[in-house]
Amino acid sequence: MTVDYKIKQGARFDGKWVLTTNTSLSADQVALKYKELWRVERVFRDVKSLLDTRPVYHQNETKNIAGHVFCSFLALVLRKELDRCLTENKHQFEWNDIKLDLKALKKVEIEEGGKRFAIRSECKGVCGKIFQSVRVALPPTTKEIS
Repeated sequence: MTVDYKIKQGARFDGKWVLTTNTSLSADQVALKYKELWRVERVFRDVKSLLDTRPVYHQNETKNIAGHVFCSFLALVLRKELDRCLTENKHQFEWNDIKLDLKALKKVEIEEGGKRFAIRSECKGVCGKIFQSVRVALPPTTKEIS
């Protein structure tokens, strides 16, 4: 086969997906499941960046791969639950705003006069509404640590 022939043959599929599977799902169901895959991957990537984790490299370690898959699934479940809570409270926020506002929320520990304190940064943007939607109280602005 010549290169030109391969290019012409491949051009038949431009703008189309070609999926193969060993499941008994219909073509429509396979396409929907494939489309959902991007969301899992994006949520996991977003959670890794939000939590500031380092890359995970798998070789042949089955436990590492299983752990990675579990974390990916957990990230998706948490994202879907957050979406549900926000929808229930009639909120619709961009995922980027959620990530940035949650990442901006910080806790700093200081020591003054022999006492230790935890100080929370100001809650900005959509952050407060997210905490309310998931029914979690924001930590106090200042708290003495024993």
